[in-house]
Amino acid sequence: MRYLGLDLGTRTLGVSISDTTKTIANTLKTIRFKDEDYQSLIPEIKQIIDEYDVSKIILGFPKNMNNTVGDRCVSTMNFRSILIDNFNIEVVLQDERLSTVEATKYLLEADISRKKRKKKIDSVAANIILQTYLDKKKEENYERRNNDI
Repeated sequence: MRYLGLDLGTRTLGVSISDTTKTIANTLKTIRFKDEDYQSLIPEIKQIIDEYDVSKIILGFPKNMNNTVGDRCVSTMNFRSILIDNFNIEVVLQDERLSTVEATKYLLEADISRKKRKKKIDSVAANIILQTYLDKKKEENYERRNNDI
């Protein structure tokens, strides 16, 4: 079983997938769709869920820098509801502030051209969202084990 990381944009969905140990996130793809036509994403997401035996979805939650909820958060919550209605899988919201900035930084450091960066940015952001969640869970498990000693 694996976790699926998603970074929702207005016309793109960045997708990443964890390894089976739920330790490392890997970029998978970017899915393009018409403006906020989230329902059109369901068949391709279903195929990914089935192919990779996904047990949990980690969805980036784009809070504002001052921790408020804006229009993009409302869209993300609507998409989350669509995912829950279509799949019998837990959908966790993961704070994604600055994930796109961080993804851009990684791609610039790797000397990726502007054209290629545009194609990869969403899947790299999804990867950062998923890896952040995996690292947080690993740390929580470590702390829980140490508190039991």
